[in-house]
Amino acid sequence: MAEYQNPQHEPGSERRLLLIFLVTFVVMLLFQPLLKKYLPTQPTAQPITQPAPAKAVSPAASVPAPAVPPGSAAVKRAPYEFDTVVENDLYKITFTNRGAQAKSWILKKFDNDAENGPLDLVNPAAAAQYGYPLSLYTYDEDLSAKLSSDLYQVTREGNKITFEYADQELQVRKTFALDNTYVAKIETSVVYKGSPASALPSWPSGFGDQVTPPFYAAGMINYQFNKNIEHQPIKKVSGGATLPGPFHWAGPTDQYFAAIFIPDDPAAASMVTLRNPLNISPQKDPKDKASQVEVLGAAVGNQRGPTTERIFVGPKELEVLEKIPVPGVTGADSDLNGLIDFGTFGILAKPLFAWLKWTFHHIVANWGWAIVVQTLIISAALLPLRITQMKSMLKMQRVAPQIKSIQEKYKKYSLRDPRKAAMNEEISALYKKEGVNPAAGCLPMLIQLPFLWAYYRMLSNALELRHAHWLWIKDLSAAEPFPFILPVAMIVSMLIVQRMTPTGGMDPAQQRMMNVMMPLMMGFLFFRLAAGLNLYYSVVNVIGIAQQMVMNRTHLGKEMREMLAKRARKKEK
Repeated sequence: MAEYQNPQHEPGSERRLLLIFLVTFVVMLLFQPLLKKYLPTQPTAQPITQPAPAKAVSPAASVPAPAVPPGSAAVKRAPYEFDTVVENDLYKITFTNRGAQAKSWILKKFDNDAENGPLDLVNPAAAAQYGYPLSLYTYDEDLSAKLSSDLYQVTREGNKITFEYADQELQVRKTFALDNTYVAKIETSVVYKGSPASALPSWPSGFGDQVTPPFYAAGMINYQFNKNIEHQPIKKVSGGATLPGPFHWAGPTDQYFAAIFIPDDPAAASMVTLRNPLNISPQKDPKDKASQVEVLGAAVGNQRGPTTERIFVGPKELEVLEKIPVPGVTGADSDLNGLIDFGTFGILAKPLFAWLKWTFHHIVANWGWAIVVQTLIISAALLPLRITQMKSMLKMQRVAPQIKSIQEKYKKYSLRDPRKAAMNEEISALYKKEGVNPAAGCLPMLIQLPFLWAYYRMLSNALELRHAHWLWIKDLSAAEPFPFILPVAMIVSMLIVQRMTPTGGMDPAQQRMMNVMMPLMMGFLFFRLAAGLNLYYSVVNVIGIAQQMVMNRTHLGKEMREMLAKRARKKEK
């Protein structure tokens, strides 16, 4: 989709604006004595005394506007700031009438990473700088600031809350209707200087579960129209860029949670992507330096008039997302399950995830043990491929001396010599005679790779593993802290598997190097990955050790090892 840069972000515009403000301020100071001397003094308005702030507005209550001077435009403005709380079994949302926005959005069923208690999806540090959820985004920075700072009147009818503000230039109305799901209905309209203004409801400042740089790096902008689903990682998101739509749904997400706008009129919807720098304090040692991260957000709505849409704020759980209807979608599911990106092999990852959940609910009530049980079954299912691979390696070793003899006969010819083709014909004839398929040794590995990658993607997206315990592991979705038992176990078990597995067609010195380098390299890659993934691969390796021990004692295994040992002795001589 085409992108249009925000016109307010022209280079140098902020500096020029500050200069204009400064000059204006100086001129006003210089002219104050002249104005007092030659112009009549206006009557001084009596200040309004503000009572103490109230904590919440009761249902059907309305805060009256101050008295309006005769002949002036209607004014709707609350005399003080207060909160309005909406709560059910899933969430507790605290709205403030300053800006008619949410300053807290607690999900009761999910724990906070940084401290005890339920998770608040409002990121306090980012929101204080770049805006709170459901604030209105406009291309006019002054107007945006005014919309987010004025005090709105509030009318509440059950879980339907209406915020209104009006003065001589600006009229704003925002209505939020909430139910017993993670979805809220939004209706907004802004009229500025007599004309409808482009003001989009936004979720501008990431999520409250983002406490470390990796969690910020997992931020994405997602959107869908019909079967076209896009997952834009943070490196591809431009701050202040406008995507004109259409959208069936769009919004920011992180690894486990989402704030997705679902427009009533997809054809009229536009999205502005927001990306801003943020300094975060170290979580473990206060002496460590602060880290700079990028925080993502988005504003979605109708740029030509009032916006009517829904917003989903909640977990990226398949069971939850599949219950959120998205009408009008063609060629794809009419819900939000497309938010979860299972990758290229999603056709495998989804059934694996459903199977893992079934194992958890019906066999073992622990996610760690569910991974162990599932891995045992998967490894048993892949055992025939391992046996096929070993048989292919044995056949290749049997014909290796004959192939080497053929290659020696044609060694004197260059690769471009037509007689070199005869060598390939002789080797092919030998393979056919002995029933050898050179690709058979690699084929089982190629079959396993999509399966393993699907499992990796499945565990990476499994919200159920967040804060899931297993033995000494406190969180299967996070990297294991010191003493790093699972990463070390994975390296050691891989070293043993490599040592026990016969490798045909490789020089013994090269084989010894690979036996060490491969596990170390894999250990380096998996060292900071989720503990659930390291558990899976550690169990795979342990099962591989047991399988290889049994296979090495079979007639096939003994013949293979004796042949390789004989070849090694010949090379040493």
